[in-house]
Amino acid sequence: MDRYKQKAMRFRQLHHDSKILIIPNAWDVASARVFAMSGFPAVGTTSMGVSAALGLAEPQVISFEEMAGVVSRIVGALDVPVTADMEAGYGSTTDEIVSCMERVIDIGAVGINIEDGTDFPTGSLIDPALMSERIAAIRQRCDELEKPLVINARIDVYINAVGEPQSRLDQTLHRASQYVEAGADCIFVPGGLEEETIANLVKEIPAAVNVVANPAISVPVVPPISVLQDLGVARVSVGSGIMRATLGLIRRITDELLQSGTYDTMREHLTPSAADAYEMAIGRHQT
Repeated sequence: MDRYKQKAMRFRQLHHDSKILIIPNAWDVASARVFAMSGFPAVGTTSMGVSAALGLAEPQVISFEEMAGVVSRIVGALDVPVTADMEAGYGSTTDEIVSCMERVIDIGAVGINIEDGTDFPTGSLIDPALMSERIAAIRQRCDELEKPLVINARIDVYINAVGEPQSRLDQTLHRASQYVEAGADCIFVPGGLEEETIANLVKEIPAAVNVVANPAISVPVVPPISVLQDLGVARVSVGSGIMRATLGLIRRITDELLQSGTYDTMREHLTPSAADAYEMAIGRHQT
């Protein structure tokens, strides 16, 4: 069995182990390496984080080539499985999207996120039949290539506040059933979900369920990991949360420099030595 298949099958199994799968989301090689060194069994990417690091905005303002380049460098730097946030697929047709996802496989990512949200300001979503067609086409191409890609289908009903609040669970379940039938391995429902909603999603969706623990978007609540585990959630990711927190730390450091001329915040979070910093970022000491 080749290395890709080993990683992909291990990654798929992690969604069904007794312990919840926690995936941090990286925006560059350094952040990805820190996550892997911390002991996470898999690492994801964050499209917002990658885009922001390049001075671009979401959704899909970054080109596929730019996104693929970052994902490729992250995959090449890690031994653990990497799953790539591919937004809505970077194509206007199903064939274009399948072609892009085939490139992602060639890069070595063993999983993808693909979402049905198309326009954040208006909250519009792709027709579920079209989204299902895209998922089915990706799955068919993976089968032809004998590459067991883990497809995490993201449903944006809650995060985009689509329809009346009381209708969102049924909307999500309707879409989820179609996406799973089309070949999705996991269903990702981002947004501020109450515990009862999460429990219903886990009960009704015939696949692994992924929720996001990102205080920036998970309003009003982010249940602790232990609660998510008890609810039966298979996978929890953090989206752009760690990237945003990192920017917040940078802002605290620079505010202190400008306002008081001191370095306490930077000292508190400073890596002990330059050698250790290089070890974290590139995997070897540098003199």
